[in-house]
Order: sequence, then structure tokens, then C-alpha cells
Amino acid sequence: MSKEVVLTAEGKEKLEAELFELETVKRVEIGERIRIAREFGDISENSEYDDAKNEQAWMESRIAEITGILATASIAEPPKRPSKVAVGSVVIVEMKDAAERKFTIVGAAEADSAEGRISNESPVGAALIGKKKGQSISVSTPNGSTIEMKIIKIS
Repeated sequence: MSKEVVLTAEGKEKLEAELFELETVKRVEIGERIRIAREFGDISENSEYDDAKNEQAWMESRIAEITGILATASIAEPPKRPSKVAVGSVVIVEMKDAAERKFTIVGAAEADSAEGRISNESPVGAALIGKKKGQSISVSTPNGSTIEMKIIKIS
């Protein structure tokens, strides 16, 4: 049994758009690359054919992955007047060094730390879930360090 996947409405839309692109545009492009590569002759030593087949395998795997996520995902609806951090919340925290950071709490399938979108399953995301404005938290990271922060704003 696979674990439940949580998505924001925005995350669901992005996955649906990616799935549409893969199924309608990329399949046709890769099919055409395979057709052209076959015309080069012997496919046993044809790197263009091998590359296209590898890309096709990756794409079909990604299509299956997205389809599975969308079939089982629950959509997190952020509260209208957030008093506690939940999936979909935008949280501004003050770090111990006085720097402010902004995080959007999302499901694991749409996390992107470079964009400040952290998973509700990550150490920081899990520690923030259910907390209120003004609360301080201390998070142990997988590398053994500790992050201390105070919640400044939830939206």
C-alpha cells in the first residue's frame, strides 16, 4: 500500500499540465525521433535510436508516476483565515541569525527547496505543521545540526 500524497491545488494543476504535455507533445516528438532513427538502418548500433528509446522509457515512467500521483492524491485546502500552519500555508519565519525566510508548505510531490516550497514531510515542514504565529521551534536536520526559528506570519 502506498502512502497518501498531498497536493495543493496549484501543484495538482502543474502535474496535470505536465502530464498533458508529455502525453500529447512529447510522445509525438519521441515517436518521430524513433521513426527517423530507424531509417538510418541497423538499430543494433544506432545511438540516435538508443537515445530516443531511453527518452521514451523515461517519459512513459514519468507519465505513469504522475498518473499514479493524481489518482491517489488528496488536495489540501488552506484555511481561509489561517491560525495554524497547514499544507498550502505560506509561512514567514525568523531564523536564529535574525534572517527571515519564507516557506510555502506543500506535499512531497511538489516540493522545491530552491523556490521555498518545502514538503510537509521534511523535517522543517513537519515541525511547522500545526504551529501558530509567535511560536518558536527547534528542528533537528538529517545531518545532525539544529535549526531554530520563530513563526512571524502565516498566510
